[in-house]
Amino acid sequence: MAENPASQWTSTARRTAQEAKFFWTGGPIEVAPDTWFTSIGSGVTAFATDEGLVLVDSGTRLFAGEMAEHIRTRTELPVHTAIYTHGHVDHAFGLGAFLAEGQTAPQIVAQANMDERFARYARSPRHNATINSRQFGGRTDDPTFESEDLRFGYPEYPPTRHYQQSLELRVGEATFELRACRGETDDHTWVYCPERRVLCTGDLIIWGVPNAGNPQKAQRYPWDWAKGLREMAETGAASLCPGHGGPVVNDPGLVRRILLDTAGFLEDIVERTLAVLEDGSPPHVDIVRRVDLPESDAPWLQPVYDEAEFIVRNVIRYFGGWWSGRPSELKPAPRADVATELAALAGGVGALLARATELAPRNMALACHLADYAVEAAPDDPDVAEGVARLYTDRAAQETSLMATNLYRSAAASAEAKRPFA
Repeated sequence: MAENPASQWTSTARRTAQEAKFFWTGGPIEVAPDTWFTSIGSGVTAFATDEGLVLVDSGTRLFAGEMAEHIRTRTELPVHTAIYTHGHVDHAFGLGAFLAEGQTAPQIVAQANMDERFARYARSPRHNATINSRQFGGRTDDPTFESEDLRFGYPEYPPTRHYQQSLELRVGEATFELRACRGETDDHTWVYCPERRVLCTGDLIIWGVPNAGNPQKAQRYPWDWAKGLREMAETGAASLCPGHGGPVVNDPGLVRRILLDTAGFLEDIVERTLAVLEDGSPPHVDIVRRVDLPESDAPWLQPVYDEAEFIVRNVIRYFGGWWSGRPSELKPAPRADVATELAALAGGVGALLARATELAPRNMALACHLADYAVEAAPDDPDVAEGVARLYTDRAAQETSLMATNLYRSAAASAEAKRPFA
């Protein structure tokens, strides 16, 4: 069970937890001797050693240059080794900016599944651009997401060394313990340097509800994630460098608390979801409604990016397959046909939209179901488009997580453009 985060905090720990939020940007911060952390969009940790610099993650191409400048205010050492915690674009694509001119190519270490991830990205670039446009821009036609940096594929500097479950590296006087942990991805690594007591978690810690339920992305693994967090807690780390947000510096009690609290949160969701699945395996939407979602006041467990309901759905997907459990949805009719029939029964799309507008103040979720049918039955009707866009704009404003907010904004943009939801 997740611990009560309000008890037994030092004033330093409380201040850290209040300031080091998901969108934190800053650095370089010295987290241990000769070790610095910086973050713009995502975090990079640099360890200076007798043999050169060890980097954990490299940011995106978009922001890596500025983060490299941060690190270069502290050291001019060439990069000896880079470790990618996972293959997402904001962690494994910016290494070039950190390399010194004319330096020997560094070794690049990653978990063995990473190459398969890059191959998948290379096969679906337009898909990646579209779903990330929705998730981060709130629309599907944003030209920003046509860039190479956000369409994905293979990074300029791919891994040169792979491992399966664990690997110990020795670079100069420093040891780096690498451990695989399926969590947000199936190629995730966390890194611990025992001499400096620095733990680099990648996206296993992001100063928010773990990204274990992303509606558009590949399967997540919250049960393995929780196990990995408990293993990290046993390292005795004094400083924590997360995938997103600011670091915890020289506060082993707070580091341990964050790790165990997050593990408990994930375990609660998994066990409560499985309990409902075991109770007759009802249709998926009914499972979601019956799960008692855990809540926390902890600053590191707020739904700023992902949220607990989405994690429940990811657990269901893993254990329950893709079918919703509703008989009509096993081999459903085209949505446009269903929408047209419902509009006819209601007395026209105007009646559907009017009822949606009436319901919105007291039941926005139900209102949006009717709005979907209205716009799908008459996508070219300007009054319907305007009304549906207004409903989804209002719904987006009520959300707390970035994913829900931007996906509803995307729905509003699609309606305004008289495009089918996509």
